[in-house]
Amino acid sequence: MDVYLPMMEGRAFIQLGHYRLLRGHLKLLCKMKMKALLVGKRERQFRVVIKYAARADLHHLAMFLAGRQPDAPQEALQVLDIVLRELPTARYSPVSRSFYSPNLGRRQRLGDGLESWRGFYQSIRPTQMGLSLNIDMSSTAFIEPLPVIEFVAQLLCRDISVRPLTDSDRVKIKKALRGVKVEVTHRGNMRRKYRISGLTSQATRELSFPVDDRGTVKTVVQYFLETYGFNIQHTTLPCLQVGNQQRPNYLPMEVCKIVEGQRYSKRLNEKQITALLKVTCQRPQEREKDILQTVHHNAYYEDPYAQEFGIKIDEQLASVEARVLPPPRLKYHDSGREKDVLPRVGQWNMMNKKMVNGGRVGHWACINFSRNVQDNAAKVFCHELAIMCQISGMNFAPEPVLPVLSARPEHVERALKARYHDAMNASKPPGKELDLLIVILPDNNGSLYGDLKRICETELGLVSQCCLTKHVFKMSKQYLANVALKINVKVGGRNTVLVDALARRIRLVTDRPTIIFGADVTHPHPGEDSSPSIAAVVASQDWPEITKYAGLVSAQAHRQELIQDLFKVWQDPQRGTVTGGMIKELLISFKRATGQKPQRIIFYRDGVSEGQFYQVLLFELDAIRKACASLEPNYQPPVTFVVVQKRHHTRLFANNHNDQRTVDRSGNILPGTVVDSKICHPTEFDFYLCSHAGIQGTSRPAHYHVLWDENKFTADELQTLTNNLCYTYARCTRSVSIVPPAYYAHLAAFRARFYMEPDTSDSSSTRFGNVAVRPLPALKENVKRVMFYC
Repeated sequence: MDVYLPMMEGRAFIQLGHYRLLRGHLKLLCKMKMKALLVGKRERQFRVVIKYAARADLHHLAMFLAGRQPDAPQEALQVLDIVLRELPTARYSPVSRSFYSPNLGRRQRLGDGLESWRGFYQSIRPTQMGLSLNIDMSSTAFIEPLPVIEFVAQLLCRDISVRPLTDSDRVKIKKALRGVKVEVTHRGNMRRKYRISGLTSQATRELSFPVDDRGTVKTVVQYFLETYGFNIQHTTLPCLQVGNQQRPNYLPMEVCKIVEGQRYSKRLNEKQITALLKVTCQRPQEREKDILQTVHHNAYYEDPYAQEFGIKIDEQLASVEARVLPPPRLKYHDSGREKDVLPRVGQWNMMNKKMVNGGRVGHWACINFSRNVQDNAAKVFCHELAIMCQISGMNFAPEPVLPVLSARPEHVERALKARYHDAMNASKPPGKELDLLIVILPDNNGSLYGDLKRICETELGLVSQCCLTKHVFKMSKQYLANVALKINVKVGGRNTVLVDALARRIRLVTDRPTIIFGADVTHPHPGEDSSPSIAAVVASQDWPEITKYAGLVSAQAHRQELIQDLFKVWQDPQRGTVTGGMIKELLISFKRATGQKPQRIIFYRDGVSEGQFYQVLLFELDAIRKACASLEPNYQPPVTFVVVQKRHHTRLFANNHNDQRTVDRSGNILPGTVVDSKICHPTEFDFYLCSHAGIQGTSRPAHYHVLWDENKFTADELQTLTNNLCYTYARCTRSVSIVPPAYYAHLAAFRARFYMEPDTSDSSSTRFGNVAVRPLPALKENVKRVMFYC
């Protein structure tokens, strides 16, 4: 069947009406009028073939929602999602599942040529209520539609006409502009658009090109003057390169303007992140109001595509039942005035309390890399920190083994290694290693922090605590108390323990040896195509306390979500077939620490999208099984595998924002609020838990999805365990938003990124293919055993 349709100005929605497209295909001949470069308009023809792909089975969807079908029909959900996306796609700029527009809220400048646009997230989700439309407010960074000259000036934070560009300036400009669309401004109304592929290595005044087959050459400056009457002013700047590498086109920066509506997908700097967070931060009442206004503004009842498919949207938020889990009682040392505490609204403090197991720091030293901090100020700060550690319950030597050393940041490796050896010689007995290195850093320290952690943890086997200059000068008691908490777990101590854990009252955890794992994979930022992904696994090393977590890290292929090194087999020339991997190493470590092998495994896995749930489960559960079997035949402890999700768009609001019994001081729902009905999966075991108190903005509950449960937890048992664990996070006296083992795995993966060799090239197109990923430098044994990542 052939149908001929007109298509005007490059875009048309082709409505097929009642044409039946079953097992055949439909041919369209589209005529499109295009503006020719020089004369009027010309007409071009395109032949389009629409082929049958699949049938969206709505009966299957209905059966799934009713709980009679185990697997979600993704095609049907995708079709309905596409129908509801069609109208907003025409109105706004779509980015993944969100829609943005400069008209949906005031644009805010983020700096360096970027601005934020407001928008909304929209997605159809299958729930216990049937199909639900998930709507949330959203903001993201777009490139400001500036003249390129102005964008570059903002990017470099200076007037670019004053002095020539350095090599690092060129790399920065090239990275920022590669792939960006620009339009030319020197041809009147003829605003032709191009995509930037790079920068020329020469200045504009040095560039020339052949203009005919006889080899006649013209400079770019001469060509623009003669052809367009345009006199180029910034002749010392490079040109933008557009088109392909074989036939490059040169465009002077000053004749180009950035096209509006281009999302910035690369990494934001700290200043831009702060500005964007300020824009997105909304109190719950404001956010709820904006969501309802967005739904009303979208007018789904008038959407012709929704009407065509018989889709109706309720304009009210779904009302769900929730309950608030009580906080757990926390144990502190008996020598303190307060031996235990019951947190109030997700928080407590260390006043009158001592750490339940204070660590020992007998040999320590301090290096100062901040030129603004004098030796005496550094000495006073270290003395106050040592006193705070003692007050908090640690056995902390009041004086360092050597005086404070001041060093320059560029000499970090030399300073660390020299101090390490000097301290070993000065210790009594000689040769005893440092328990702790305190480091004072400038507030803006660039790569110094990462370099320092890499050298300390992979070369010297040193546990370190970094402190910024601003905190050295303020020296607030609250800050010192928080640093003491971090130091204690880094040297092998425990800050607090669940009273129920010590009393063996946590069912399916304290009745027999149980190990709790946390795992995460962090991927490189967009644009860093040559960087590997980093996997991290932590595991509890104490039982029944379950508060100390040892951590391991490994590099794997770019954007690989499955953790490759959970279990490994390789051939050794001497030993033959050898098994290993992160799970096996952590199980052995647990046995060494507790004297018992785990009889139960709970595995919290962070960072998995819904589309990869069962792929990850199959691969990683198999790796856990193999790791256990490699230790002992028939050793198969029961496993509970839980995915933790924080990057979702479900928000929970109190029914009455003024009811003080249901909200905290920030207006958010109370810590411990759990929802496991209506908005959850139609058939599977999942729940939303808001375990933390809101500070600013709207709290985001964590979504826990139980993919496998051989331990047969009831919903109440797993929810209570997860909520109680959130009060054992080592770095602060607050309950946290995701379960600590998953949080620790994220911190360890983030830390390991500093262990990689820095990428100094301006290329972002290196492919992994079959090239082996360079392994991370190994952590020293004494570092592995403690919570070095805190």
